This record gives sequence, C-alpha cells and structure tokens, in this order.
Amino acid sequence: IPERDPDLASFDQVDLEACGVSPMDEHNTRMLDLLHPKEWIDPEPKDTYNLVVIGGGAGGLISAAGAAGVGARVALIESHLLGGDCLTVGCVPSKLLLRCAKAAAAVRNASEFGVNISGDVSVDFGFVMERMRRLRAGIAPVDSAQRYSEKLGVDIFMGKGHFTGKNTIEVNGQTLKFAKAVVATGGTASVPPIPGLKEAPYLTNASIFNLTERPARMGVIGAGPIGMELAQAFQRLGSQVTVLNRDAKILPREDPDAAKVVENALLKDGVTFTYNVVFKGVESKGAKPPVCVTVEDPDGERTLEFDALLVATGRKPNVTGLGLEEAGIEYDARTGVKVSDRMQTTNPNVYAVGDVASKYQFTHMSDFGARLVIRNALFFGRDKFSDLLIPWATYTEPEVAHVGLYEKDLEERGIEFTTISREFDDVDRAIVDGETEGFVKIHIKKGSDQILGATIVGSHAGDMISEITLAMQAGMGLGKLASVIHPYPTAAEAIRQCGDAYNRSRLTPTVKTIFNRLMAFKR
Repeated sequence: IPERDPDLASFDQVDLEACGVSPMDEHNTRMLDLLHPKEWIDPEPKDTYNLVVIGGGAGGLISAAGAAGVGARVALIESHLLGGDCLTVGCVPSKLLLRCAKAAAAVRNASEFGVNISGDVSVDFGFVMERMRRLRAGIAPVDSAQRYSEKLGVDIFMGKGHFTGKNTIEVNGQTLKFAKAVVATGGTASVPPIPGLKEAPYLTNASIFNLTERPARMGVIGAGPIGMELAQAFQRLGSQVTVLNRDAKILPREDPDAAKVVENALLKDGVTFTYNVVFKGVESKGAKPPVCVTVEDPDGERTLEFDALLVATGRKPNVTGLGLEEAGIEYDARTGVKVSDRMQTTNPNVYAVGDVASKYQFTHMSDFGARLVIRNALFFGRDKFSDLLIPWATYTEPEVAHVGLYEKDLEERGIEFTTISREFDDVDRAIVDGETEGFVKIHIKKGSDQILGATIVGSHAGDMISEITLAMQAGMGLGKLASVIHPYPTAAEAIRQCGDAYNRSRLTPTVKTIFNRLMAFKR
C-alpha cells in the first residue's frame, strides 16, 4: 500500500462547515472518522474495473454495493463524505429536528387532551442539536469507508475524480480504467441572484445543521418542502419564523388543497408568511448577523431583520470539475447530466443516477435508480426509469404524501377521471387522536377503478401512501382495496373507505331497482 502523499490529502479539500460538520465535537469527529477517515490511504488501482462510481451518496453507494454484491470489481470515488446529503445534511438530520419539534408542540398542546403543564415550555436548543449530531453519527457506520472497503470489497478512493477519457477517471494522481461508470455526484443548494445575498451570512439546508444557538428571528426564502419542514421545526423549537415566498402559495407542486392544510398548520404554529415577494436586496455588517432583507410585496416595500436567514430555493446538480467533456458526456448546468430513459449518458459506457440526473430528488429514487443502473450497465438490462412508480412525502405536521398523477396532470393529458376522497374528520381514529385536519384523495380512471394517482395529507401520510403505491404497482383497483380488512381504528381505514365509496358509486338507479326487486322477491 503506497504512503499517503500530503499534497493529495483529499481530507484537506473538504469544507466541513458546508458539509454540516460543525462544531467538531465527539459526535462529528466520530462521523468523520467513519465517512472520510483523515488518514485514509487509497488502494493501488486494479488493471480494469467493471464499475467505477463517482459520488458516495445514496445513488453511488447503492450502485457500488449492488455491483460488488454480484461479483463485479468496483471502485468508488468520494471527495467529501460518504453517505451524501441524505445522511449528513438532508433526510436524517432534518427528521431528527422535526421529531424534537413535534415533541415540543405536543407538550404545548397537551391541554387539548386534559394534560395541564404548569409554567412555560422551554426548549434546550443546544441539546436538540447535540442529539441530532449524536444520532446521526450512530447511523453513519452503515455508510462507512471501512464497511464498503473491508466487508463489501469496494476500492474506496478519497479525492476529487474527473474523467480523462471515455473509459478512464483520474483521482489523486491515479488513473482508474473502467468498463462501465456511474456519475452520482448529487446536487447542492441553488442560491438565487438577490443583490447582496452571496455576501451575507445566509444558511442552506447543509449549514443550518451547524447551528448551536437558536436564532430568535429566522427568515426563510422559499416555500418548497425543505423550507416548510425547517420553518415549522424552528418555529416549534422557539424561533419566530417568517417565510418569504415569491409565489402566491406554498408547496406549489403539491395538490392545492393539501398545501392549504399544511399552510394552516404552520400558521397555527405561529409562522408568518409573506407572498408575491420581490427581493430588492440583502445586507449585513461584516458578513455577520443580523441580516436585513428588503422586499416589495402588495403592501409596499419594507426591510425585515433576521438573526438567521435560510435559503431554500431548490437545488442544482454537481456537474462542474468532473471532466464530463473529456468522456463525451453531455450535461446542462441547470438540469444536470443528460440521460436516456435507461439512465445512460451520451457516453454509452457511462450512466448517471440521483440528483445529478433526475428531477425527482429523493433518496428513495436514487436507491431505485441505482438498482436500475446495475441491471442495465452490468447485465444487459433494458429497464426504463419512466416505468418506475414514484411516491414522495413532505414531513411537515401534517405530512403530505403523493403517488402517480395529480389532478392538473390528468387534465393536461386529457384523461377523464373521477376523484374519490375521505376527510379525516370523518375517520374515527383521526377524531380520537385530535388529528382531523387532512384527507385521502384518490383519482381513478373514469368508468373503472384503476388508480391513477393519490394524495394524502395527515399524520403519517408518508407511511400510508405505500398502501396505494402497492395497489397501483400490483394493478389492484380501488374497488378491491375495499375488501382488504384494516384494523379498527386506524387512520389507514380512510383508504378502505374510499374503496367503499367507489363500490357504492356503482349502484346505479338501474342496479338499485334490480336489487330492490330481488329483495322483495325473497321476502
């Protein structure tokens, strides 16, 4: 094994604060030791690899593990932290914060259930963030360099990889030759061109997890899933949150009725919303808080002052510095690597997966995209990304989950459909739990019970949507769901009740007349 060259010490390339790894306490140190060991020594490259993967997030790790599991010789290149955004600055830390925020809200609202709490409810923000770092580090071993290297047999190279030809990649001065490769470099926060913003101490979905003190006043630019989850979390943890939104509504891609339910929930928590905003500029003294944001909205121009400003206006793909041109791979700085329906780039030996090549920026899509790539790249598969049925969820309280087509999609495509819905204020379990805001809404093809799409907004909607996803995947119609016995009382009964409603709709006047005559005959 070669000695490590200090000039190629890739650990020095890592921007720890941008990776959400601050402060450097025992938990973050432990996580770094697992995901990017400081003294890591790259292996001697093999003559040729069946698969070389650039990027150690969900898509890259699953591509590498899956390929190694079927006997392929695999190399994985990562310049920052194995585990990617999901583990370090995405799904895991955000849900850890949301859980603490939910506990705080439950205590504040306990009187609704006859449980009286004396005195004010206080949140130990430092403990909340320390808990997040501790549990995140506890989850990290599954993505560790040691596990992938020693247990799975993957050659791990810690550095910045870039293509040098159609079948070669260079990393830390070494050249890796491959039969097939996967680009899985993910994405980063997209920062809008607001005057003065880049000079201000703004936060992103990554750096926000470095906070150790709660900001008294937090501004959030953007009202998509990331913005709404973190706005609710920080409001419940004790910040006063103001959402600045260019649009007229939150969660613009979601069902409008569902978005309204979430908006009302955040308003109840105390979040302030400003809509139809035009951003005039951002200022701060010495690049330190407070941050002043000047906006113009229907009420005129004004300046708002915040102790922290979160920018949550979408993401952009990581495509620069990869030498994609050298490999004959077409890409766009805004939309990412160009791929076919089989996730193949314009270089037939290279595939791309995850946020760098897909509009569906979810960990579970990186997972299943990677599975598709392994079949297509290594086993002459012909699987298509467009054949995948894709559910997703936003983890506010209440949650919003969706699968299939929205109402607007069906109308744009000229598909005739019928919508059957069930409000949770008619569902016994939701009533006794005090969680009556929300609904199940299912779209079916007109004249049949074929499910075309569904939206659920309510407690545990992210879990509940899988029942409908399974039915759609298996070709089970809504009418058959009515015959599936659900435990009573559960919120998921709302899905079965939609099936009951569909079956009742089939009782046309003619059918009812026939049934009435039959019953009369039997009397």
